[in-house]
Amino acid sequence: MTLPLQPPPAASATRTTVARVAGAATTHATDLLAVEAPLEISLLHGPAAQRQTRSLAVTMRTPGHDAELVAGFLLSEGIIQQPTDILHIEHRADPRRPEERGNVIRAELAPGVAVELDRLERHFYTTSSCGVCGKTSIAAVRATACPVPPALDSPRVSAALIHALPGRQRAAQAVFEQTGGLHATALFSAAGELLLLREDVGRHNAFDKVVGASLLSGQFPLGQHLVLLSGRASFELVQKAAMAGVAILAAVGAPSSLAVEAADEFGLTLLGFVRNERFNIYSHAQRITDV
Repeated sequence: MTLPLQPPPAASATRTTVARVAGAATTHATDLLAVEAPLEISLLHGPAAQRQTRSLAVTMRTPGHDAELVAGFLLSEGIIQQPTDILHIEHRADPRRPEERGNVIRAELAPGVAVELDRLERHFYTTSSCGVCGKTSIAAVRATACPVPPALDSPRVSAALIHALPGRQRAAQAVFEQTGGLHATALFSAAGELLLLREDVGRHNAFDKVVGASLLSGQFPLGQHLVLLSGRASFELVQKAAMAGVAILAAVGAPSSLAVEAADEFGLTLLGFVRNERFNIYSHAQRITDV
């Protein structure tokens, strides 16, 4: 596939003036905010002689790595299965808002990629605080799960390695250090090497960016990798991990009940409360040694 045309440079943080109150004293200062902006995603698909464009989703995200976000989103929704399903991703001008070229993006699929139009007609709407709205059962994910699930006995990693991951993730969160307002998803090798980290106002967007980057670079599926979330582990994030073939999903926060159920169903090792030299194992503990 061809790389996307780049929109005008977009900042991940912006400055604002605030009044800081400490006790009875008030001072005025400059503060940094994480940028949140809409991204409209459309899809060009169909046979060569019958190509059509369909608006697919609007998501609130932190600008940057938009092509990765789109690729990861298409994979987690089961619209694509492999990198060659995407021919091109490009930012486009919206005739209604030509000054916002960086907030409209289109993915062109290969002619042979079949798209279920009835699924597109529900016109996905996602926000920075939720995953793909409407997926309420594991059965809905099972139908489109990753065709290459992780091996149930690998990778095998030590508890000591798991303890080290949060510090390595936090050290790489540059924009979080400036704003305190972003989620992060980090991809690690089975040896604990930080391979990739993405930040976003939406935890689901951060995950999609990591998956999309892996997909577009040929590091897919992720059956020999670990993914660490900076927050909690929801069902939607376990869904995305399953679609990408992730073997071990760890979260600094808590998992939900459906997240645990889904992880067990899909052969994924799910860890929660990974911080301060502690963590809980909720499913498929065989991949964690020395416990």
